[in-house]
Amino acid sequence: MTALTAEQVPAAVADAVAERDAIQANLLELDGSFVKQVLDGATLTGQTRQRWGAASATLAELWQTYLAYSAVVDRAAELGSGRPARKDLPELISLLTGSSVRLARAPAPLARRDLADTGREELTLATAVARMRRKFTEVAEVTAAVEAVWNAAGSRLDAAAEELARARRLLPGLGDDDLAARLGDAESSLASLRAGLDADPLALWRGGRADTSAADLLREQAAGVGAKIAELDRVRQDARRRIERLRAAAAAARAARQDALAAWQHAAERIAALPPPPPEAAEPGYAALTALADAGRWSRLETELDRAESELADAAAHARDTERTVASALDRRGELRGLLGAYKVKAARLGAAEEEDLAARYDRARDLLWTAPCDLAAAEDAVTGYQRAIREIEGRRR
Repeated sequence: MTALTAEQVPAAVADAVAERDAIQANLLELDGSFVKQVLDGATLTGQTRQRWGAASATLAELWQTYLAYSAVVDRAAELGSGRPARKDLPELISLLTGSSVRLARAPAPLARRDLADTGREELTLATAVARMRRKFTEVAEVTAAVEAVWNAAGSRLDAAAEELARARRLLPGLGDDDLAARLGDAESSLASLRAGLDADPLALWRGGRADTSAADLLREQAAGVGAKIAELDRVRQDARRRIERLRAAAAAARAARQDALAAWQHAAERIAALPPPPPEAAEPGYAALTALADAGRWSRLETELDRAESELADAAAHARDTERTVASALDRRGELRGLLGAYKVKAARLGAAEEEDLAARYDRARDLLWTAPCDLAAAEDAVTGYQRAIREIEGRRR
């Protein structure tokens, strides 16, 4: 440091006190941090044990340096408060710029020890601050890495733990051994990962970031087993209602078939070659479903309920399709009858209604459309032929 003048000393003292106070605040925050307190009280292993052991020793050295450094700053503040006395200036300047921070250190091995080695080290304030800054960074890097791992992996494990706890509350009575085993495996993985995270978090500090792959995998595993257990619980809660709804669905399927059968029978008297009427829907085995519910076999019950609901829905849809098909056939017969009448009017306007070929075509189409049951395909061909013949006559007369 450049030699100080008498005028510069008060400002230098104030600067030294301000810097000391900032160092003290940061040291106290580091020393009282949650991460540091937990690491001090934990049984550590692996990389974390090794690195925190070294960091703890560094922190102890840092405090030792700070106490010696702070004593020098306190003495400078005592002498330099207000306007320092002229007689105190030499000591003040020596405190601020000289090797005034005296530290005890372990002696060097005898083979490398200097004859005049006192086992003490003397530093300037600036050198002491630079040394403390380096040591503070070394310790803070360890605590920051540990905190980052705990935050990243810990939050994922907490989420998995909540999911597994919900699943564990729902599991009793579900009667699914496979799900119980999957849940137990996930809980064991959680305990293992949690223990590793507590004892050696720095094992997950890789490439300057937390490795959360194992925690992510466990979270997916927990979500999967939790969703399946929740699904079975919903089946359990809704089992009786679903069985009753199944009765209503079966009644609806029967009613849809009755409507379709009535429509089919009505149309079959009038239209030939209709598709077959819808078969009867299979009645669900209510007794067997109730027995599964009573036995708590929720996975099997869910499968059977899904199958029965799907079959009834398909049967009702088939019945409705049949009803629409036969209604469409009757509508088509009506359309063809209307078309035939319209074409006859057009033939009359052309003065060709009584021509032998055209009259024969009309009679055939009319016989097909008014014969029960009607061959709808043949009638459609006959009406189309009658229309084509009229257009040919119209074309010849233009």
